[in-house]
Amino acid sequence: MGIFNKIFSGSSESKEEKTLPWNALTDSNQLQDIVENSKTKTQLIFKHSTRCGISRMVMNHFVSAYDPDLNVDLYYLDLLNYREVSNKIRDQFGVIHESPQLLIIKNGEVVTHASHGAINDIDIARYL
Repeated sequence: MGIFNKIFSGSSESKEEKTLPWNALTDSNQLQDIVENSKTKTQLIFKHSTRCGISRMVMNHFVSAYDPDLNVDLYYLDLLNYREVSNKIRDQFGVIHESPQLLIIKNGEVVTHASHGAINDIDIARYL
């Protein structure tokens, strides 16, 4: 926790942060595994721009609302470092790039996707 958070929160106790079981998506070759795995288990890709405040806000909300009991594989794509992977996602799945963006893949296809605040409106359980 940063010094400003300590000052303005009125507490010196650190708040436990929720962490998700992210798989780093760093290579376009991983997309074939995602497609194959999606035949037996729903796959999620969260595309995030680490320099964008809106992307950070949406991601924080996603993390805090995420149900850890969901039976999905969760991938994190850092767009600044792996933009070519995002381009391959666009080409392979026919989904125009946005940031932040969540794609849900089942049976080899994107069954839904959303960007910005609409990410947190998706009922992931519906796609299991």
